[in-house]
Amino acid sequence: MQNLLKERKYPFIFLLFVLLIVAALFLISNSQSPIYITSGDLTPTQTASLPKSLPSKDAAAPPIDSSIVIISTAPPSQNQEDFVNSSSSTPSGQYEFKWKLCQGSGADYIPCLDNWKAIKALPSRRHMEHRERHCPTPNPTCLVPLPKGYKIPVPWPKSRDMIWYSNVPHPKLVEYKKDQRWVVKSDDYFVFPGGGTQFKDGVGHYIDSIEKTLPTIEWGKHTRVVLDVGCGVASFGGYLLEKDVTTMSFAPKDEHEAQIQFALERGIPATLSVIGTQRLTFPDNAYDVIHCARCRVHWDANGGKPLMELNRILRPGGYFIWSATPVYRKEERDQNVWKAMVALTEAICWTTVNKTFFDSSGVGLVIYQKPVSSSCYVNRKENNPPLCDQNNRPNSSWYVHLDGCLQSLPITGTGDNYNWPAPWPERLNSKPASLSSEPDAAEIFNEDTKHWSALVSDVYIGGLSINWSRVRNVMDMNAGYGGFAAALIDLPIWVINVVPINAPDTLPIIFERGLIGLYHDWCESLSTYPRAYDLLHSSFLFRNLTQRCGIVDVVVEVDRVLRPGGIFLVQDSTEMITKVGSILQSLHWSITVHQEQFLVGRKGFWRPDEKSRI
Repeated sequence: MQNLLKERKYPFIFLLFVLLIVAALFLISNSQSPIYITSGDLTPTQTASLPKSLPSKDAAAPPIDSSIVIISTAPPSQNQEDFVNSSSSTPSGQYEFKWKLCQGSGADYIPCLDNWKAIKALPSRRHMEHRERHCPTPNPTCLVPLPKGYKIPVPWPKSRDMIWYSNVPHPKLVEYKKDQRWVVKSDDYFVFPGGGTQFKDGVGHYIDSIEKTLPTIEWGKHTRVVLDVGCGVASFGGYLLEKDVTTMSFAPKDEHEAQIQFALERGIPATLSVIGTQRLTFPDNAYDVIHCARCRVHWDANGGKPLMELNRILRPGGYFIWSATPVYRKEERDQNVWKAMVALTEAICWTTVNKTFFDSSGVGLVIYQKPVSSSCYVNRKENNPPLCDQNNRPNSSWYVHLDGCLQSLPITGTGDNYNWPAPWPERLNSKPASLSSEPDAAEIFNEDTKHWSALVSDVYIGGLSINWSRVRNVMDMNAGYGGFAAALIDLPIWVINVVPINAPDTLPIIFERGLIGLYHDWCESLSTYPRAYDLLHSSFLFRNLTQRCGIVDVVVEVDRVLRPGGIFLVQDSTEMITKVGSILQSLHWSITVHQEQFLVGRKGFWRPDEKSRI
C-alpha cells in the first residue's frame, strides 16, 4: 500500500477500496438477519442465563437457549427501526441471535404434546395422561421446518373436499379407513368423499337424518355452536357449515395419524384435545349440541367423569348425540356399555328424547337432553354424583382436574330455569345473559360491538391491503367479547376466539353470541399443528404478557402455527410494534405499519439452513 501511495496510483487505490466495500456488503447481505432484544423480552430462564457483562474476547458467553446464538451487545443500526417510523431511543443491554431449526422434531412439531421426556416419566397412562399437555421448560425458540414440497393451501370452499398431499403427507388413514372412505389419495391430492364410520350414506344424509329425527334441533337457528368429539377428519363439522352451524372438532394426537391436521388444512375448525384427567379448555354451559360418532370414549370410566365433563360444557337444554354400537347392537359387551350409560345419564338427570336406527345405513343413535334447572339434581333419590360446592370449585378450565360432581345450573329465565339464547343470527348481537350485572355492562358491550364493526370495515378490510379472499382459518389471540369475529361474520371465514387465562373471562359471552373459542396461556404453545392458520389477530395482547414471559416466545409460536403466506395482524403501542416488527423482520417476513399502531406481518417460505438444526 505504501508503494502504491508513493507511486501515486490513486485510481487503483480507489478501485481497491470500492471492491472491499462491495465484498463486505455481499457478506452482510448473505448472512442471517439478527434480532436485537432486551432482557425484558426474554423468559426468566433465558434472562437468567444472559452474561452479567460483556465478556472478554477470550471468554465464552453462555447461550440463553440452545436455539439462540449471542453475537454481540452492539445496538441495532438505525434502519432496523426506520420501518416503523419510531423515534424511540434504542434500549440498552440488547442482544442479537440467529434462528435455528428444531432438531429431531420434524415438520409437525407440537411442543406441549411432543414432550417425550415428560411423557415417558408419567406414572400412569390409564386415563390418557400421555395425550394431555406437557409443556417443555423453557419454551423452545427454534423454528419448525416445512414439509418437502409444501404449497399454498387449496382455497375454500374447494379445500373442504380436497387438499394437497404434500402439505399433510400422511397416508396411513387412507389404508386404515379405506372401507369407510374418510380420505382417498388421488394424484397430488387427498380427497374427502364425506364418508365416516357412522356415515354409511354420507355425512350430509346423516346430518339431515338427525334433524328429521329431532326437528327441534333446527340446525343454524336453534343450534349454532356444536362440539364434535373424536371427530375423525371433521367431515361432520365441515358439512354442518352449510347449515350455518359452527362446529369445534377435536381429537387427541394419536394413532389416527394427523386427523386434526387434515381438518385444519381443509378449512374446518378443529383443535387437539382429549377427555383425560383435566377439563377441556371451554367454559361451563357453552355448546348447544355435542356429538360423538364412535369416538371411543369410555363415558362411565373414572366414576363417570368423562360424561360429567360433557355435562359441564353442554348448555342447559342442549343435546348430546351419541352414535355408537352400544346403542343398537345386542352383543353382551355392547349391552353392558349401554346399561352403564343408562344408569349414568339418569344419575345426571339427562332425558332420552329419541333413540333410533337407520335401516339404510345400519347404524343407530340416541339423543339425550340436559335439564334446564337444578331441581332434578335436588330431587334425586341418591345424591350421586354429588352437587359441587360452588365456593370451592375452580372457575378456570386451564389445567384443572375433572369434576366428580354436578355444578348448579345458571338461572336466566323465570323461576329457576335457564333461557336459551335468541335464534341465530339474532343472538350474535343480543345482550348475553352471562354479561355482568353492572349498570353500564350492556352499554360497554354494545359500544365494543360498534367499535369492532367500524375498525374491521374501515381499517382491516378497507385500509390494510389484506387479500381476505385468501383467508379462511383465523384466530383472535385476545378476543374480549368476540367483536372482531362478529364483525367478520359475513365473510367465508371462521374465527377461534382465544381468551387468555390472565384476562377477564369473556368466553361464556362469546359462546352465547354463537361464536366459538377456548382458553389459552400465551406463555405456552398451542395444542395445534404447525401451519394451521391463515391469519392471527392480536389486539393489545403483548402488554399483559411481558411480566410473565418473553415476546420472542409468543412470536416463535405465531411463526409455528401460521402458514407461509399467512398474516399476523397486530394492534398495539408503537413501542410494542417496534419490538414485534423487529423479530418478524429477522424471520424474513415482510412488514408494513399503518397509522403507527397496526402492523401487518406476512410470513414467507424462509427457514434457516438445515445445517443449523439444534
